[in-house]
Amino acid sequence: MIFQTFDDKRDCIAIYADGEIYKEDPPPQLTHTWDFSESFLHEGVEYAKYYCGAKSLDEVCPPQLQSEWDSVKRSLQAFHASTREAKLRLNDYCYFDLLPDHVLLKYGKIKNDITAHVFQNYEKPNDYEFRLDLAKVLTSIKNQKLNIDITPLRNRQYEFKVRQFLKKIKSVEPYIHYEAEGTKTGRLTASQFPILTLHKGYRNIMKPNNHIFLEMDYNAAELRVMMALLGKKQPEEDVHVWNMNNVFEGVVTRTRDEAKKRIFAWLYNPKSQDHILNKEYDRDTVVKKYFTGGQVTNFFSRTIEADEHHALNYIIQSTAADLFLRQMIKVARSLEGKKSTIAFCLHDSLVIDFHEEDKGLVYDLHEIFATTELGRFKVNVSCGKNFGEMRECKI
Repeated sequence: MIFQTFDDKRDCIAIYADGEIYKEDPPPQLTHTWDFSESFLHEGVEYAKYYCGAKSLDEVCPPQLQSEWDSVKRSLQAFHASTREAKLRLNDYCYFDLLPDHVLLKYGKIKNDITAHVFQNYEKPNDYEFRLDLAKVLTSIKNQKLNIDITPLRNRQYEFKVRQFLKKIKSVEPYIHYEAEGTKTGRLTASQFPILTLHKGYRNIMKPNNHIFLEMDYNAAELRVMMALLGKKQPEEDVHVWNMNNVFEGVVTRTRDEAKKRIFAWLYNPKSQDHILNKEYDRDTVVKKYFTGGQVTNFFSRTIEADEHHALNYIIQSTAADLFLRQMIKVARSLEGKKSTIAFCLHDSLVIDFHEEDKGLVYDLHEIFATTELGRFKVNVSCGKNFGEMRECKI
């Protein structure tokens, strides 16, 4: 039976099925719905959104349902406008408690109809499980309230930029809403709390809900991806130091920063020539393997439209993004039933809201994160009482 949930928060339970709304004792055999929700964690449910490549309801709505869907959207848009005017924080409420039943019934019906259309017209894609697993992790993050303490910035309010930042922070909800389809390469985008653009000088306002933040990030993730795609063994040390001592040995590049700057100035610029790097990192081999006919298909089978100029950039960045997201999913699985949770992520950095009872897990988490489908990547581990004061942790 096709059904819909009205909120993805675990305690907000309301289900539309067969023309009715159930807040207790939903009917049995609920099997197909539009999207994942923590309010209905049942095995065996199929999710239409991940049959159609995580497209939106707008994108997959068939013409015969468009007028009905537009009518429901107008009602929902008016509702959202009223909540903004009333300054209601929707994360503090169950969505269905704020909407009249007649709107919920129309919303549930049209979502059921669009869901049925998707299952009738789309085949289950190869990346279905990955998209669904990622949605589960991102939903869990979305529903965790951030612990924001602006105290560290109070003695800096004489600074104009700090005052502007504090004004902005007070106007957003303390939650992170990641979007998995926001970029070509698969990198996440985020709304609500501006985690991806948060200046390092303001990170100390973020505190864990448990005891500490534990951060794991890859050393030179994109360069390690390039090495893996070329079949090279991953250095156990810092990649840029390795390049300095092995690739640039005896030449002008004498520091880590010089080595890093030189390789990235060359790597993503097809017109740039560097005979030392051309020999060590054969860009043409990677492009020929993953770029054909106006598109790249990366190691994880993600396909992106591209011209030759951008091909290598898309190959490496999309592979690095997909690799990171898969490792994040593995870490999330290992934390199921534990008090520690994934707090958020930044590109190739994963931050865990860590509970002291789980201290025996640190080594295992490191091993899970480091052991990738492209080989073992060096992982830097740091920890701190707030996100602005992270220090290297020995494991």
